[in-house]
Amino acid sequence: MTTPPMTDAADAAASAPHLADSHDLIRVHGARENNLKDVSVEIPKRRLTVFTGVSGSGKSSLVFDTVAAESQRLINETYSAFVQGFMPTLARPDVDVLDGLTTAIIVDQQRMGADPRSTVGTATDANAMLRILFSRLGEPHIGSPKAYSFNVASISGAGAVTVQRAGQTVKERREFSITGGMCPRCEGRGSVTDIDLTQLFDESKSLSEGALTVPGYKAGGWNHRLYTESGLYDPDTPIRAFTKRQLQDFLYREPTRMKIAGINMTYEGLVPRIQKSMLAKDREAMQPHIREFVDRAVTFTTCPDCAGTRLSEAARSSKIGGISIADACAMQISDLAEWVRGLAEPSVGPLLTALGDTLDSFVEIGLGYLSLDRPAGTLSGGEAQRVKMIRHLGSSLTDVTYVFDEPTIGLHPHDIRRMNDLLLRLRDKGNTVLVVEHKPEAIAIADHVVDLGPGAGTAGGTVCFEGTVEQLRASGTLTGRHLDDRARLKETVRKPAGALEIRGASTHNLRDVDVDIPLGVLTVVTGVAGSGKSSLVHGSIPAGENVVSVDQSPIRGSRRSNPATYTGLLEPIRKAFAKANGVKPALFSANSEGACPNCNGAGVVYTDLAMMAGVATTCEECEGKRFDASVLEYHLGGRDISEVLAMSVTEAGEFFGAGEARTPAAHRILTHMADVGLGYLTLGQPLTTLSGGERQRLKLATHMSDKGGIYVLDEPTTGLHLADVEQLLGLLDRLVEAGKSVIVIEHHQAVMAHADWIIDLGPGAGHDGGRVVFEGTPADLVAARSTLTGEHLADYVGT
Repeated sequence: MTTPPMTDAADAAASAPHLADSHDLIRVHGARENNLKDVSVEIPKRRLTVFTGVSGSGKSSLVFDTVAAESQRLINETYSAFVQGFMPTLARPDVDVLDGLTTAIIVDQQRMGADPRSTVGTATDANAMLRILFSRLGEPHIGSPKAYSFNVASISGAGAVTVQRAGQTVKERREFSITGGMCPRCEGRGSVTDIDLTQLFDESKSLSEGALTVPGYKAGGWNHRLYTESGLYDPDTPIRAFTKRQLQDFLYREPTRMKIAGINMTYEGLVPRIQKSMLAKDREAMQPHIREFVDRAVTFTTCPDCAGTRLSEAARSSKIGGISIADACAMQISDLAEWVRGLAEPSVGPLLTALGDTLDSFVEIGLGYLSLDRPAGTLSGGEAQRVKMIRHLGSSLTDVTYVFDEPTIGLHPHDIRRMNDLLLRLRDKGNTVLVVEHKPEAIAIADHVVDLGPGAGTAGGTVCFEGTVEQLRASGTLTGRHLDDRARLKETVRKPAGALEIRGASTHNLRDVDVDIPLGVLTVVTGVAGSGKSSLVHGSIPAGENVVSVDQSPIRGSRRSNPATYTGLLEPIRKAFAKANGVKPALFSANSEGACPNCNGAGVVYTDLAMMAGVATTCEECEGKRFDASVLEYHLGGRDISEVLAMSVTEAGEFFGAGEARTPAAHRILTHMADVGLGYLTLGQPLTTLSGGERQRLKLATHMSDKGGIYVLDEPTTGLHLADVEQLLGLLDRLVEAGKSVIVIEHHQAVMAHADWIIDLGPGAGHDGGRVVFEGTPADLVAARSTLTGEHLADYVGT
């Protein structure tokens, strides 16, 4: 029997693409998050798409706050209501249509938690695998993996338990013990604190005379009354005359419930009280005056019992081939990977393979110079982002959307090539890769480019261009025009007015470095990631009276914080309003007496819907202005306080620069904000809505009026568009011409080419770096081509 021939219609159906293969686009229509103006784009799947545009143009709003946020929200909705109750609630982005989304994995620049117990090893699961390895092979054997963890304390106990057995209630004695690896002296922190008692009180005075010098312990306050009215000692006796018992009660007494001024309160010695209220907090989160007190009163020294390893003596005594887990964590990761590969133990074969692959990923991504015991809080934004990438490199997942936020931050041009290869590898496995980026080397590898703009803030939020990199070059957009920009070497460089001598610098991987940093000029310190740049500059030039240091630590602030409060601009504005109207300055703060009583000065009213996304509605009383109606009746120069906070920096600069509203103190701060390229920001815009580059420049603006003669800047081009780098170079020149010495840690070739003097560290990273491999002018570095930096700078300037 012969098979009948297929019809033409059947042939056509067989050759047509399957309907499932037609979903090859992520469609976004009508996106209005933050400053986006009804943006509609179609992003190709399984391709590498780069989003470009000036800082503040809306890139992150489109990629992170719209596409990635909706993907995560939809995934969370697949869990039961019970599970969702334990998860962060996400509101639906303000967008009309989002189609074709896939699971989004976000690899952002958020710094890793600054918890003192968090290290590179604990953040990447490498420590967990090492602990299992030592619990199986370590000699002598001391217990389970917990016995090697510096986050687990050793505890034991015994007592009676009641159990039901054969219908009868029986009491039995039970004992339990957990062997942990935590050093009992420092509790797994690696350092111990020593409090200088002379900074807490003046022993020649009595409490009634104001002996306490701790911030927040002023006479009359509850913190002060707790001690003066406790009845444990005479508040009129000088502290130096206290008996031994009274001094013990005053400084170290355990928490005790007692009646003080007729109120039930818990009394606690001054030292433990300060440790709980101040030292338990992250230093960067403290208010400036508290931080200053802590820096003055507290010294952190390496724990003498564990020598900073955080581990108990038992955990340090268990070894594999003479190496303890503390030794393994202290090794440079590239060396540790070799040691793991040298362990031929079939009984733990799968574990060694998995651990080896994780450590190899560190090396591959350019972080082989780190060690597993490096505190997570000390990583830069770029390093933290790459550490987060490690768990995704060997992943078998495909058809996933990976979202990266400037993955080249903190990378030397030599390392950017390696990062590009990793992004392409993720794409080639069948994933959609979305990258927010400014560097031309990273834009060049894109399959598809979306350029947002044309400006920043309210002048941005629209799509200026979609297409290939070649089409972008010919497009005439701001990014297209600047894509091939190359800074030229300066024909003449400034002469130094002296030198800052650094001798025998040995912080981290530095090898007794001796170097003279010229003063009165623009000096750029460069080198591959991990070569010792930050160790040299921040370790040898501490921020002090004459040094203004603007590092990469993140700006902290709630949605109540804005550029006006952060820069101190609100203070002179409030005083000017108060003086003009004859009332108190506190009325003109939405966080104080002037707040709208309905929304407490937030401008919105939140409705909590348990595991559903909360709803924020504009306050009906103040219509989102945040102030009480009576406050808005007071005017300065014809404007009320809410209208002033709605102004842009440029507009406010003109308003406070002349006329009835002339306020020199406010005008000076606004001029600094405009100088760093933030003229488009509105004064009352919440800090939480600012991009990473905007926050860095806002921090720089706050330090512009500082009195220091030496400015130390850590990668000021972070988050800057190619067009903005030119403006930054002009700002650096103005600082130098004003008599300042500017020292910049930087990878951007335009800043290197513009420098008067370059100090290049290397030649490699970690123990392969830590030496000065070049000192001289950019022209000499290009001519010599003797270092990796020299080669890349020569290629950049086209010599």
